[in-house]
Amino acid sequence: MSERHIEVVEVGPRDGLQGEPRTLPIERRKAFIDRAVASGIRRLEVASFVHPKRVPQMADAEGLLEALDYDNGATYIGLVLNQRGLDRALTTPVHEIGMAVIASDTYNQKNQGVGTAESVAAWWQMAEQARAAGKRISVMLSSAFGCPFEGEVPEDLVVELAHAVMAAEPDELAIADSIGVAVPAQVTRLCRRLREAFPDVPLRCHFHNTRNTGLANAQAAVDAGASSLDASIGGIGGCPFAPAATGNIPTEDLVYLLQRSGVDTDVDLEALIKTSEWLATELDHSLPALLPRAGLFPPAPTLR
Repeated sequence: MSERHIEVVEVGPRDGLQGEPRTLPIERRKAFIDRAVASGIRRLEVASFVHPKRVPQMADAEGLLEALDYDNGATYIGLVLNQRGLDRALTTPVHEIGMAVIASDTYNQKNQGVGTAESVAAWWQMAEQARAAGKRISVMLSSAFGCPFEGEVPEDLVVELAHAVMAAEPDELAIADSIGVAVPAQVTRLCRRLREAFPDVPLRCHFHNTRNTGLANAQAAVDAGASSLDASIGGIGGCPFAPAATGNIPTEDLVYLLQRSGVDTDVDLEALIKTSEWLATELDHSLPALLPRAGLFPPAPTLR
């Protein structure tokens, strides 16, 4: 058995589907989640509690949460961006509340309607309320490597912002390359600084493959001490408010990389590939993931 285990967090049902032109009904979103859980994934970002006019693909998050299976050992994450979103989330059985704080004022304003400092203050308040309600809480520093409007995001700024959000004592700290501009050297430096600053708090990383560096960045994060990695089955997704945004790293490609590198994930790759193929049919277009096209190596043994 490998000495290292990485938790794969499936974000396709939220960050993946939010960028799709087709809006799947609740029963198909539930089927997507059920398939991911059946493949061995045990933590999933399933919904965002945002206004349906802004992100119609996430409409009726409450209905989806009510429809999900709660006897399968999975943990469901709901994303909130403001007090209204939290109030909605706390009416559901969702296990974990996630909040995003964007590391640039311009992008935070376009995405959340307020500046970064206001989002940090809101996070402090909402973290306390979510914890009091018995929810696990996590915070993600989005656009931690670059902003589509302001350009480079200084590493020192991200570390300073991390100290600010950590004042609320979340269960996990996460960083996101929301527009896919990072390279492994940057990931290594930032992850090491955050692990040194907060050695007792799990670090989660979220990468996009916009410039084809997503998987390399994921490997760099693993080597630098990250404990969880986000990915999206099929590689679907991308922020609808970021110009030219493309998808997340594909879950099946990431799991292949990790497993072939001797890292445990507890995920069934064959089941992931089948789900990716199913999802392509549901969305009616081909998906960016490469493993379903190339196949496993070595090939899976033929059942006799």
